[in-house]
Amino acid sequence: MTLLYIVVATLVGGLLSVLVAASLTVALLGRVVKGLVSLSAGVLLGTALLHVLPEAFESRADTHELFLTLLGGLLFFWLLEKAELYRHEHHHEGDGHDHHSHFDMQQAGRGGVSVLVGDSIHNFCDGVIIAAAFLTDTQLGVVTALAIVAHEIPQEAGDYIVLLNAGFSRGRALLYNALSGLAAVVGGVLGYFAMGPWQSLFPYLLVIASSSFIYIAVADLLPQLQQRLSWRQTLSQIAFLGLGLALVGGVSALQRGH
Repeated sequence: MTLLYIVVATLVGGLLSVLVAASLTVALLGRVVKGLVSLSAGVLLGTALLHVLPEAFESRADTHELFLTLLGGLLFFWLLEKAELYRHEHHHEGDGHDHHSHFDMQQAGRGGVSVLVGDSIHNFCDGVIIAAAFLTDTQLGVVTALAIVAHEIPQEAGDYIVLLNAGFSRGRALLYNALSGLAAVVGGVLGYFAMGPWQSLFPYLLVIASSSFIYIAVADLLPQLQQRLSWRQTLSQIAFLGLGLALVGGVSALQRGH
């Protein structure tokens, strides 16, 4: 049953964002992505700091070793992003960043393949993280999958816009994003079979998952929100971030009720 949960969660995380992108126009996607960045920041921070890390530190693992793992995880994901293998950016025309004209077309033209490779690696890692969470506790798996889905939607929608600006047809852009999303299922299934006999490592895997969530939120999402905005836009950002935190709390309460 746990394997089924993992497959369903990774399928949803990998393909829901593609379906969202397919159902919206490019102009509407550009506006939706902005709100989803705030939402996913709240979900990722809430999941990492209120659920995944506490679960790891409540285990019998050495606290000092867990903190070292957290530090190592943050540095590891920073190095991966430096190598352009763990891409989180959500740039799109009209996003408020000071890019020159046709910035995204140039970016995608230079690195379209690396974007898809990086997303596949990212999605594979997400699958492993979901597997580790479900193997630890079903409720934790659900909350972790929610956090990943919340982040994947703006990420994949942003990548979809970049690919369209690079000259890809709508069908090809969606197909490549969908294939990249399926890497999460591969990571989840492999993670299930590889990690089953190694339960003593689960607290460390959960800390690595937390370091991924925290890094994405702090290094990528929150800086995008640090712009000079009107009071109305600022309140909208705060509301979406708060909604992300509330979603994490709501899912946990629902799981406890069952």
